[in-house]
Amino acid sequence: MEAITVGVLPARIRNDPAVLSLIGNTPLIELTRLDTGGCRLFVKLESQNPGGSIKDRIALSMIAAAEQDGRLKSGGTVVEATAGNTGLGLALVARAKGYRVLLVIPDKMSAEKVLHLKALGAEIRMTRSDVTKGHPEYYQDMAARLAAEIPGAFYVNQFGNPAKPLAHERSTGPEIWEQMNHDIDAVVCGVGSGGTLTGLSRFFARASPRTEMVLADPVGSVLAPYIETGKIGEAGSWVVEGIGEDFIPPIADLSRVRKAYAIPDQESLATARELLRSELILGGSSAGTLVAAALRYCREQGAPKRVVTFIPDTGSKYLSKMYNDFWMVDQGFLELPRYGDLRDLVSRRYADGAVVSVSAEDTLLTAFQRMRMADVSQVPVLAADEVVGILDESDLLLHVYKQPDRFRDKVATAMTQRLETLDPGASLADLLAILNRDLVAIIIEDGRFFGLITRYDLLTYLRRSLP
Repeated sequence: MEAITVGVLPARIRNDPAVLSLIGNTPLIELTRLDTGGCRLFVKLESQNPGGSIKDRIALSMIAAAEQDGRLKSGGTVVEATAGNTGLGLALVARAKGYRVLLVIPDKMSAEKVLHLKALGAEIRMTRSDVTKGHPEYYQDMAARLAAEIPGAFYVNQFGNPAKPLAHERSTGPEIWEQMNHDIDAVVCGVGSGGTLTGLSRFFARASPRTEMVLADPVGSVLAPYIETGKIGEAGSWVVEGIGEDFIPPIADLSRVRKAYAIPDQESLATARELLRSELILGGSSAGTLVAAALRYCREQGAPKRVVTFIPDTGSKYLSKMYNDFWMVDQGFLELPRYGDLRDLVSRRYADGAVVSVSAEDTLLTAFQRMRMADVSQVPVLAADEVVGILDESDLLLHVYKQPDRFRDKVATAMTQRLETLDPGASLADLLAILNRDLVAIIIEDGRFFGLITRYDLLTYLRRSLP
């Protein structure tokens, strides 16, 4: 049987993939199950762009402009600093056109975005998210430096690129205007580099001067406080990706913004999760910020208004984070019942069905697969509701080393039966004594298994205790 090969046209005769024609003209729908007060709230599903976000629009615009004015030539390299979605849009468009793509990204990005970028063929330079402009590892400064060092590189510089707001002025704004039948009272936007807000402000200044521009911003960003006070304060930190800044981007025209809402991370993530439950719309973290701000705006109005906001990207890029209950608990965004003792350190509680376990009769391969799927390094071995053993990675490795066929052996052949149990009222010193021996603590409440405490659980508990 002949091998099947996938042919790729030479660059000189290659056409742009047809998928680029799907950028833009995204649907706009009304939210009907959330409390919008006396207003009607509509969302534009930018998550339906081929790259999964609103940034596809500006990537196409900025690369086309660079090609037209000669800054980007055949064989060139597209370089940019990005929190994720702009990078995905650039990788989609630039790779479609045959360019090399080098992206500098902060280390708070979701794993899904990073893997998506790599799958598209982009080269990644990861840098710190806890430093500000002027630091050599600040992502924008690093991208500018790399672009200057690479022959034939085009530094996109989305924060100062005029083709970015132009994309929204010429496409996003007119689309919304037509879809809303020329009747819009307010548009709620976030600001990353400011392209969306600036482009829409320019369009609606001409088409509908009465339409209010409203800013949705994460708490910690300097933008909402600037709208309220006219002063740039000190930036904090936030979890929401893609919006919020520690400076005023050069292309951001905030002159038509009359109202700004600073949304805490917890409210943003909770709103995005509720959006999925209620409206069945899977949006990203910034969608939670925008919808939360739009809901606040709607509920404050004394008269009915027609309000538009965005689902800037798909929530499929955040499944390991904001849609993962364990991540939400670890980050302190979901609260489990509190007891004031060691039970508070247990993030996966047996009574909640959250413990990943095996039986003594399961195979070691089954145990290994469950450990990998749940991203844990050990599992309790249960008989009914009783812990009869612990299996960790070391036990498994020692058992199958040089004899992979022993993955078929039963868990009972490799598990540890020396169990370290603690009452919920035991001290942190008692717990630490167990963890320091490379063991896990089994919390037993009134004779029943409550859950495990690992070193990671203790570290997470201590981190959450930071002011």
